Parts: sequence; C-alpha cells; structure tokens
Amino acid sequence: MSAAFRITSALWDKIHHFASFPQTGVSLQQMALFGQNPSQGTLLKGSQFLAEELPVRLAHRVKELDELPHNLSGMPSIKKVKHWYAQSFEELITFPKPTLNEQIRQALNTPHPNGFQLPEATPNPAMRKFIVPGSPAAGNGIQNRTKLRIPMERRYYAHTGEVDWPPEVRDYNSRFTKCLDVIKRRHDPTVTTVAQGVLEWKRSQNEKEIGLDVQAWLDRFYMSRIGIRFLIGQHIALNTLEAHKDYVGIICTNTNVRDVVHEAIENARFVCEEHYAMFKGPPVQLICPDSLYFAYVPGHLRFRATDAEGARSHICFELLKNSLRAVVERFGTSDEARLPPIKVVVIEGNEDITIKISDEGGGIPRSAIPLIWTYMYTTMEGQSVDQDFETQGSDFKAPMAGFGYGLPLSRLPPPLIVSQYARYFGGDLRLISMEGYGTDVYIHLNRLSSSREPLQ
Repeated sequence: MSAAFRITSALWDKIHHFASFPQTGVSLQQMALFGQNPSQGTLLKGSQFLAEELPVRLAHRVKELDELPHNLSGMPSIKKVKHWYAQSFEELITFPKPTLNEQIRQALNTPHPNGFQLPEATPNPAMRKFIVPGSPAAGNGIQNRTKLRIPMERRYYAHTGEVDWPPEVRDYNSRFTKCLDVIKRRHDPTVTTVAQGVLEWKRSQNEKEIGLDVQAWLDRFYMSRIGIRFLIGQHIALNTLEAHKDYVGIICTNTNVRDVVHEAIENARFVCEEHYAMFKGPPVQLICPDSLYFAYVPGHLRFRATDAEGARSHICFELLKNSLRAVVERFGTSDEARLPPIKVVVIEGNEDITIKISDEGGGIPRSAIPLIWTYMYTTMEGQSVDQDFETQGSDFKAPMAGFGYGLPLSRLPPPLIVSQYARYFGGDLRLISMEGYGTDVYIHLNRLSSSREPLQ
C-alpha cells in the first residue's frame, strides 16, 4: 500500500454504492466455454465484465473490513488489508474505458447465429447451509436491499468471431491485464496479513479463541478472496499464455487426477522429510485409475512452487502434509522403515470424483473435531506469522503445521464445517477420525463443473 493512499469521503461514497449491488457467481463450466479460442473481442468482453464485477466484490469486502465486530477493524494489519482493497477498487473504477466505434459496439452485442449462450450455472451446494430467513439467497447472493443486475449468462458472452478488431481494443486488453496483475500482486500477502491482524486482536483483548462471528467473517472473506483471485488469474492467463489444447486459461479441461495427486504426494513427502530431517518419510500408497480425467484447476488440488493462482497450500497437499505429520509424530523417526503407509484412494462416481486419504496417525479426540475447522487453531505450539511475510510472493511457505490456517483453508464451516477450495466449485470435504488409530478424509470434487461460486 502506498504510504500516501487514504480512503476519502468521496471514495467511501462510491464503495457503499458498489457494495449495494449483488455479486455475480460464475461457474467453472462457463469460464471454460467463454475462454475457448478467444479473440480480442472476447477478451474485451471479459475485461468489461471484470471491470464491472471486481469493484462490486472489492466494495463488499472493504465495507465489511470497516465494520468488523469487537474492534477487529481497528487492528493495524486489518486496516492495511482494507486499504489494499480500497486502492484496488479505486484503480478499477477509474481505469480509462476504451473508445469504441458503433461497428465494434454492435459486434460486441451481436448474439451467436445459432442462438448459443453460456449455460446457466446451478446453485452451489455449499450455499444451502447458509440460507436462513432474511439471508442472501443461493446463487448470486441477492438481498432485498440490493439492486438487480443483468444475469451473468448475458454479460459474460459475446459472439465476436470474424471481426477485424482495431488496435485500440488490443491496447485496452493489454493495459487492463497489466492493471489486474498489479492488483493481484498487491494482494498476495492478504492471508498472512489478516492472520496477523487476528493475532493482534487476540493479544490486545487477551483472548485465546475467536468468536463465531469472526469465524463467519473469515469464511466469507477467504471464499471471496478465492473467487477474486480466480477471476483475475483466469483473465491474465487468457491474455498472456500461449494456447494449449488442454487448457483454457488456468482451467485444465483434461486434468489427469492421478498425475495431480501424485505430484501433491511427492511435494508433501519432501516437506515432511525436510522438516523432520528424515532420509525417507512415511510411504504413501496411491490407488487411482490411470485414465481418470475431468475439467478442473490443478492448482486447487496440488502444491506447486508457483501455481497459476500464486497460492502454495491447497487441498491434497495440505491434507497429506497433516497425515504425514501425524504418522511421524506418533511413531517417531528412529525407524523410518516401520512407519505405516498413508493410503490415497481415488474413485469416480456419477456426480463426484472422491479422494480418500487414510492415515494411522493416532486420530483426533472427538471433542477436538469441531476445533480443527476453526481459524487460528493448531495442534502445534510456538509458531507464529513469519516476520517477513509481507515480502513473500505467496500466502504460505508450507511449514508442516502451526499457523492454524491449513484445514480451514481447505474447509470452512456452516457454521464451522464448510470447505473453501473444496466447495468453491460445488465439492465438499469431510473427516472421520478414530482416536487411537487414525483419520480418514474425503475430498469430493464436482465432475459437472456447473456450480456457481458460493458468494455472500
């Protein structure tokens, strides 16, 4: 954040205005269809959609950051994040719009000759748990007090083929993409900065735990963050990456589940061996069909040093890391050859692809099960936010545990048991533990890719 940036009263008025509009959920299927073989006109249509949608999402978050309970809004790190979001909001609403002649405007609004439209997204199952009388409805989160908007299926599509797009269209797309890249980089340390803010609040209030209202806010905030970064990352990829037969932006239309899970296994074992100074960590047995493919974002499932979204700890990697740690801490490192294996089983169903991760790490006491889905809870003591976290290029450095953000970043509650990455596109994550023996975790991935984002 620039030291000179501040939120003026005029900017606050605009933030409150944009926050009065509902957010528009997009499905993985819609994004994949929209981005196939994009022309400069298609990219322009995507730019226009994000120029409208992102300020609405950012405004919701700025307003919420300013109204947090228990004086959490007053913590220095929370203020810092609020200003990041407000600065990004201002940059987007003041970004110069392209000058288009009438011919180009007509081309952008011309329907497909065969009547094709993007398929309507289905309600995300994750929203069902949130719906109570008077709350935002499933789907776009439209409340009675908000203004209605044109359905996404009409805003996020144009028949833009066989048009000679002028240089100013390409120039606008390039400049807007660079603007989004700056915004994305600005928000890289958001997760750790918010965590620092919560720690500041806990210390100032001498509290050991955070309340359900703060938990609920963190759920909304981090789910929204995934969506914002996904839209930005997808748009940047469409504008900058070379075409690939298996990819539409950062969406792999032909994701090999075995390859992705195997990569997560290898990276999790590497982190485990490095952390515990082991020659060979616990073995991991993978049972998965070789030819299991579906459309998904591989970065949501695995660990990569620089994945498409800039995040470093995602579902499979984080859960495997937890299982490896549990096994090592239960059996020790003196006899690596006798460590029991962790078993990963992947099965394809009609609706879901399910990944089960089973370990013999001793399990979790039944009384502790609710706690592992809460933020800032960890079974390891003495770890805190890295003092250099603001200079890191991603959210995590991938320690074995201790920050309290591992499982909650794969799962968020309703009220305390709802996944983030797992549920973002209609999946789920469940845990069954047998104290004294081990734990089974089930990751459900939506094969249909038609669920819209669970926005609130």
